[in-house]
Amino acid sequence: MAAEGAGGRGGRAARYPPLSALVASAIAASSAVIVLAVVHSAYDDAVSRTRTLLGHNLEPTPWHPFPHAKGRPPARAALRCAPSIACLPPLSRPRPPPEPANASSSSSLSSRGNNNNKQCPAYFAAIHRDLAPWRGAGRGVTRALLDAARRRASMRVTITGGGRRLHVDLYYACVQSRALFTVWSLLQLMRRYPGRVPDVDLMFDCMDRPAINRTEHGGDAAPPPPPLFRYCTTRDHFDIPFPDWSFWGWPETNIEPWNREFKSIKSGARATRWADRVPTAYWKGNPDVASPLRVALLGCNDTALWRAEIMRQNWDDEAKSGYQHSRLSSQCTHRYKIYAEGFAWSVSLKYILSCGSMALLIEPRYQDFFSRGLEPRVNYWPVTEMGMCESIRDAVDWGNANPGEAERVGRRGQRLVQGLRMHAVYDYMLHLLTEYASLMDFRPVAPPSPDAHEACEASLLCLADDKQRRFLEASRAEPAADEPCVLPPPPAAA
Repeated sequence: MAAEGAGGRGGRAARYPPLSALVASAIAASSAVIVLAVVHSAYDDAVSRTRTLLGHNLEPTPWHPFPHAKGRPPARAALRCAPSIACLPPLSRPRPPPEPANASSSSSLSSRGNNNNKQCPAYFAAIHRDLAPWRGAGRGVTRALLDAARRRASMRVTITGGGRRLHVDLYYACVQSRALFTVWSLLQLMRRYPGRVPDVDLMFDCMDRPAINRTEHGGDAAPPPPPLFRYCTTRDHFDIPFPDWSFWGWPETNIEPWNREFKSIKSGARATRWADRVPTAYWKGNPDVASPLRVALLGCNDTALWRAEIMRQNWDDEAKSGYQHSRLSSQCTHRYKIYAEGFAWSVSLKYILSCGSMALLIEPRYQDFFSRGLEPRVNYWPVTEMGMCESIRDAVDWGNANPGEAERVGRRGQRLVQGLRMHAVYDYMLHLLTEYASLMDFRPVAPPSPDAHEACEASLLCLADDKQRRFLEASRAEPAADEPCVLPPPPAAA
C-alpha cells in the first residue's frame, strides 16, 4: 500500500512513462531473465555433477518425497574428490584367525573369544526374521537377486579386502546428507571392528517407504525377494532395516550425534520432575508432509477437550533463528509425548522415548531396527488412529489417574533407548552384515561400474561442509575394547 501511495503522488506522468522508457525496461528485463536462466542452468548442472553424495541438489526440507523414480536426480560423480585423497585403512589390531568354512554367522562371531558373554538385546532376534527369506536349501543371496534390487536402490555398497575397503556406486541423490552419513556409518563400523566386518555386496535405499512387498514375493515356493536395505520395514515388506543416518548426526535439523543428543535430552528431562510436568500430551512437528495422520492430529489441539497440545514446526524459520526453539532437550516438560508417523517412517521415535515421558504411539506401521523391542503398555501407550483425539484423551486421563504406573511406562521407554548406545548400534550392524554375508553365494568384489568410487573418512570429510564435518568428526568411533554382544542362533524352524 505504501508503494502505491508513493506512485500516485507523481501525477499522470509518473503513472504513464514514455514509450521509449517502457521498451528499454522490457529489453533490460528480458536480458536479465535470459542471463539468470543461463546462470541457473549452469549452476544446476554443476550441482548435479558434484557433491551429490550430500544431496545438495534437493530442497532443504527434512521430508522431501520423490514422486516417482524418474523424479530422482542422478548421482553422477558424487565422490569427485576421492581420487585425490589416499583412502587409508582404518585403525587396525591383529586380525583374528581365519574362520572355517560356513562359520561366518553372527553366532560364531559373537562366541569367538567373548569373555563378557553379554547377550544382545531381545530386538536383535529380528535379524533372523529379516533374513529368513534368503535362508534355507536352494535359496541365498545371488547376483541375480542383487541386480533385481538395484531398480529400487539409491546406492550399491561393497566391502572387500577382509572388511577394509568400501566402494559406493550411487544411482540417485539421497535427501540432504543421508547418503553421506550412511556411508560414514559403515566406515565407522569398520573402524570399531577392524578386520571383523565381513566382505559384503548390498543394495541400499535412503527413502522412507519400504518397496519389497510381500504380496509380490511371498510364499514358501516363491523365489527369494530382492534383498534391499533401508532404514525401516513393515510387516508387509521384506526390506531389511538398518540403523538410520541420524545416529551419526542430522546437521540439517541441528540434531547432534546420538550419544550426545541422548545425553542432552536426558539431562533436559531431569530438569522437570514427573509430578511437575504438564499433565497433557504434547506433539511438535511438521504436518505438511503428505500425512493425513498428522493433519488429523492438528484437530486434537485442545488441552481442555482432548488433553493435547499440538505444535506446528517450521524448519525454515528454525534454521533462520539458529534452532533456538527446536532443541529436543527443552521438549521434556509434558508427562505424555505423541509419536505420529509422517509421509512414511519418522526418525523422531528415539528422541520422543528419550524424554522419559509416557510415549503415545499412534498405530505405527513402520518399524526401524530397534522399535521391534517396544511392547504396548510396557514401554509405550498405544493410541488408535480411528477416534484419535478420544484415544489421546483416554490415555492422558488414565495416566493422570495412575501417575505412578504412567511414569514407569515412560521410564521403561527411556531405558530401552538408553540401552541403544552406539556400541549397541554397531553390534547390530555387525551381526546383521555378518548374517547377510553368510547367505551370499558369491564373493564380493568392487563394483565394475566406472561411476563407483572407493570411500574413506578423508574423502567424505572432503565432501562435507563445515557443519557436516563437525558432526562427522564428533561421531568417529574407536576400536572396540570388548567383543560384540552374543546373538543367539536363529530358531530351528527358521
